[in-house]
Amino acid sequence: MSNTVFIVMFIVFIGILVGCGFYAKRWVSDASDFVLAGRGVSTPINMMGVIAIGFAGTTVALAPGFSIMYGLKTSLAWGLIYGIAGLLLYGVLWGKFVRLNGAQTLPEYLEMRYSAKIRPVIAVTSVIGMCGILANNIVSCVSTIVGYTGWNTTVVTLVIFLVIITFTFISGLWAATITDFFQVCLGVIAVPLMLSLLASRYGGLGEMAAKWANGNFFNFGISGAGGAPVLALTYPSWLNFVILFAAALVWGNNYYWMKIASCRSEKVAKKSFVLAAILLTIIFTVPFAIIGVYAGANHPEVFVQGGGKLAATGAYGFLASTFVPLLGSFFVVGACAASISTASTSALGASAVASRDIYQRLINPKATPKQTLRMSKFIMIGLGVVTWILCQFPGGATYLFAFANCWLVPPAILLMLGAIWPRFNNAGAFVGALVGMIFMCLCTLLNNVLHVFVIDKWIYMATAGFLVTLVAAVIGSFFGKPKYYGKAGWERVPTASNRIDVTLDDFDKQVLSLIRLGHCYQADITDYMGVDSAKASASVEKLDQGGLIVRAGMTGTKFYTYEITEKGEKALAPLTGAEAEMAKDKLSPLYVELLSIVKNNPEKQAEFVKKHEIASMKMAAISSHLTRQGYIIEGGLFKRKLRITDKGAAAVAKYAK
Repeated sequence: MSNTVFIVMFIVFIGILVGCGFYAKRWVSDASDFVLAGRGVSTPINMMGVIAIGFAGTTVALAPGFSIMYGLKTSLAWGLIYGIAGLLLYGVLWGKFVRLNGAQTLPEYLEMRYSAKIRPVIAVTSVIGMCGILANNIVSCVSTIVGYTGWNTTVVTLVIFLVIITFTFISGLWAATITDFFQVCLGVIAVPLMLSLLASRYGGLGEMAAKWANGNFFNFGISGAGGAPVLALTYPSWLNFVILFAAALVWGNNYYWMKIASCRSEKVAKKSFVLAAILLTIIFTVPFAIIGVYAGANHPEVFVQGGGKLAATGAYGFLASTFVPLLGSFFVVGACAASISTASTSALGASAVASRDIYQRLINPKATPKQTLRMSKFIMIGLGVVTWILCQFPGGATYLFAFANCWLVPPAILLMLGAIWPRFNNAGAFVGALVGMIFMCLCTLLNNVLHVFVIDKWIYMATAGFLVTLVAAVIGSFFGKPKYYGKAGWERVPTASNRIDVTLDDFDKQVLSLIRLGHCYQADITDYMGVDSAKASASVEKLDQGGLIVRAGMTGTKFYTYEITEKGEKALAPLTGAEAEMAKDKLSPLYVELLSIVKNNPEKQAEFVKKHEIASMKMAAISSHLTRQGYIIEGGLFKRKLRITDKGAAAVAKYAK
């Protein structure tokens, strides 16, 4: 009976997923829409998306599992480190930087910062890492379903795998954003409800302490194993949690980068990550950890640590099976929603890197938007095959997740060094990435597959990889030359004697014209021009070396914030008449036309876009610019909707004919 109810609810859930995909398909016109939602994601939707990644198969499996294996303190430490050191700090420290530097993917940014040869190296590590996370979520979802139904693992894995690939294939990130919203709403009901029902059935935590194997569920697992130490080099420890679940999982992960890059603005990015971190901790990670206590206290004989056969990571699914079929099925479907939603984001992150950083950059640089969109979908299918293989990785969800994140350590290090150290150069980045990748390959082969050299006895692989990559990168940087702005004697502010003569082509002049118009951020330039960030960045560097622009600073977001100089103004044809007056207000005839439509005929915005053949990313650049200047307000829960402000209405009255 319980399995029949679960099948019905699961089919309904799958129908909703596929329906979301087909509904969102009409919003996808090119590859940027497919992988980045046209930079149109709002604060509530991005917040839900980030929560959805956190409320994933990993959390469903690890939070209760850690409580059973090591005690509640370890599980809470893991959740807080992931939420605070990972998500919250990433949003606060990197939200503005990632959104405004213009790169759609992390490897793309690394080419901007270093050189073209670093991009494919990081792309490979990122794809492997994200495929591993995708596989982990599939395995975690399967563990929950099998723990509830007792079905065949291979068959369940195949079904979940096909569901994830199918619905993501249809319309990419737009489909994922809609299902994220639905999935989090489902989880907000399911998880607190299960916890409250468990408390009603078994009593409070005082009663659980009396039932626990040694009476101390806070510090010990059901087998008597102590909690994770703070600074130990072996896994698990709080130090390893920081490296694995903050530095690697979040900071070096392309799909968290994409979650910021897809936001409407830097404010949306920061706010959504901060809110997501707080709500995820309160609503999901802490309750899941306590659910693990209830499982271990009342059913210790079921789990491996208590002499049973079920892995601790299957605790949530097992507890769901102890409720009436309707409730139990609802709890498991909620967990499936978490895994599938996050897995789809992982699939998109991997395919975005493979498409933009490998296919577009190395295989077919002249690909049209439609060709790239089509190839993105085929690449996703190919990566699905790789993911299926990784699903067979020994050790289950816990070790598969750890393996996946090891590959994301090198990108995290290069991101941090590149943002704060102008002297750090391509040689250091390439050596660090290459040495880190080779080290991970050898460790994976010798440690996890062949068991020839078990490094985990002395130091966890991710921690070792972090140290090896960092040391190799710093040492390597002394054998290469930095870019012009990292050399001794370089001055940020141009003078008559500290710049060189440069020859501008048409592309450079277009970039300079955008900066003159007030498009001061690298993201606006890249999006407006519709090019890879490497090309737009190279043009900006030429303008900087020629003294035609000046950067706002040498680190962080200020490095990608520009202002035209007097010399730059002279390098462009002067504006005359009404156009010159508009430019003083950071407007152009095209922008005034858009403002007029937003004010008088907002329903005709789509006609404006079609008339001028404006791609989604170019529209994002225009909209962001007008919002920062105070002419419009961006609204809309899913799709961007523009509203005129008093300042915008005044501009229309002043300039519109």
